[in-house]
Amino acid sequence: MTSGTSKELGLHADSIQKTCSKYASSRDKAKRSLSFRSSYGSRRSLGWVPFSRNAVQIKGNKVIYLGFGLRFFGEKCRPLPEIVKTGCFVEDARGHWYVCFNVEAHSLETGEHQVGIDLGLKTLATCSSGEKVPALQHYRKYQNILAIAQRAGNRRRTKVIHAKISNARHDQLHKASSKIARENQLIVVGNVNAASLKKTRMAKSVSDAGWTTFRDQLCYKASRHNAVFIEANERLTSQVCSDCGSISGPKGIAQLGIRRWDCCECGISHDRDINAARNILRVGQSALPHADESRAYRISASRDAPYD
Repeated sequence: MTSGTSKELGLHADSIQKTCSKYASSRDKAKRSLSFRSSYGSRRSLGWVPFSRNAVQIKGNKVIYLGFGLRFFGEKCRPLPEIVKTGCFVEDARGHWYVCFNVEAHSLETGEHQVGIDLGLKTLATCSSGEKVPALQHYRKYQNILAIAQRAGNRRRTKVIHAKISNARHDQLHKASSKIARENQLIVVGNVNAASLKKTRMAKSVSDAGWTTFRDQLCYKASRHNAVFIEANERLTSQVCSDCGSISGPKGIAQLGIRRWDCCECGISHDRDINAARNILRVGQSALPHADESRAYRISASRDAPYD
């Protein structure tokens, strides 16, 4: 039905074909006919123009699409890739356009250490080594000026503040996840359920922390460094002593405020989060397959392995 419409729509034939394929897959997934995209008003859909490699030409810091040359800023810091498989032009809520390239990523050097990570709200991530990633609470820093802009009905200002919060959060998460993936060959993270906690009184803090985004970044960055990434069951990790294994730590939400405790069996004093991170690392190590198995199998098996 869209054959021969490239000139009238002002799009490359590959872009039209990819858009139709995306519509078909979304329709089959929803099992119903989809509504049309809104082009104007407050419910306007964001722009998305996919393309394949033969639809664009890359020359220096310029991408040519249908005869239009699009220049990029920041090309001195990050040059455009030479080999591009596919890509797309995308628009954000502020009306800014970006280009995304699908390229082949090369493997990086693997770290030498192993780390367990306990996710939290007062501290974003606590590592088994004792290192902590602070929770900067980006949304709470700007919530007062965001409320003023929303009460004034200034939608443009509201979008700018939301974008600033998102950029600041992603900047912190990218720096922290890159450092962890670069230094460790085994990364074990607790499988805390963020979706369930978003239904409680801690919803704002959980959303502001960005646990799911942090885990996703650790997963794909670990694969690029040829490291093993595991989401371990964190049940009882805050209560079990990481030295002797006895269950003597604080229990339940009522004792959540206890941040340090002494083991009644061995007498060791524990930081609650560091102790949990060490137990999470131990659970991840027990889920690893034998050393004679291949690395490709180790990664897939460690993710699906049952936890005690």
